[in-house]
Amino acid sequence: MDVEAENELLRKLRGGDEALFKKIYEDNRMKFLHFARKYGLDEDESVDVYQDSYIAFYQNILNRKLETLTSTLSTYLFGIGKFLIMKRLEKNKRAVRSEKVLRVVGDDSALLNDWELETDALTQEQKLLKEHFGSLGERCQKLLTLFYYRGFSIKEIITAEGYSNENVVKSTKSRCLKTLKERILTPL
Repeated sequence: MDVEAENELLRKLRGGDEALFKKIYEDNRMKFLHFARKYGLDEDESVDVYQDSYIAFYQNILNRKLETLTSTLSTYLFGIGKFLIMKRLEKNKRAVRSEKVLRVVGDDSALLNDWELETDALTQEQKLLKEHFGSLGERCQKLLTLFYYRGFSIKEIITAEGYSNENVVKSTKSRCLKTLKERILTPL
């Protein structure tokens, strides 16, 4: 990825380049609909989520909530979409299979991309994750949510949450994950 090229596209979008906005919308639509299928959304739901994601993407750029990119514009758009998919699944009370929950919690690099829809009931691992995630402090919950569910980069988290540098974010995230893993693995 050419970060400078992506940031140049961002500058053009901030300048109101409607043709570029339209191109990004069209280039990512089918990819996103395919991506949303793995979460069990039907076509209408997928289209709704994509529309909502794109509107948020558009507003974040024009309102200057997105200052610089550390990923592609597509990755940023998909990060918004993934967050909205998870919110929709939670709202509809659909569960996500989490056989690898403990491994995900223990492995920084493993994101939630491998989870698939299963049943309406939470598995034991999901119940443990939900229970113990809720017992973390607000700062840990926010940091882990931004990184894993919203797809923020370390630099975006620094900007959004006012951390002093990358090392502080990385060490805080590591401590939060370690605490969460310990709580899940240690019986009450």
